[in-house]
Amino acid sequence: MALDAQAAARAAASVPGLPQDAVGPVFREPWEAQAFAMTLALHDRGLFSWKEWAEALALEIKRAQAAGDPDTGETYYQHWLAALERLVAQKGVATRDTLVRYRDAWDHACERTLHGQPIELKPDDFR
Repeated sequence: MALDAQAAARAAASVPGLPQDAVGPVFREPWEAQAFAMTLALHDRGLFSWKEWAEALALEIKRAQAAGDPDTGETYYQHWLAALERLVAQKGVATRDTLVRYRDAWDHACERTLHGQPIELKPDDFR
């Protein structure tokens, strides 16, 4: 999923606390960029406003802090993904059960995939 530079810049300006440098958002892992790109795509499709997104993300960060997250910035995209999953479920795009089912299938596919090879979901991954 490629990132649109203009959309990334709009998101960076709209979402406080987004890890970024002079060029734009910064990601430590590929999944972080993918979660970011999915959020941009869903916003562009009108699923939520940036204000709504920022509120959902802030709520996830507050929940994590209340549960003991040290808020060092290392878990930022974990909160990002949790906020995305919550909004997707709230908006009826996918249920929490569906999200968990796909996450577990992805984990299974990762376990059976050799390092350096593309991960491919197969029907057996959903069992």
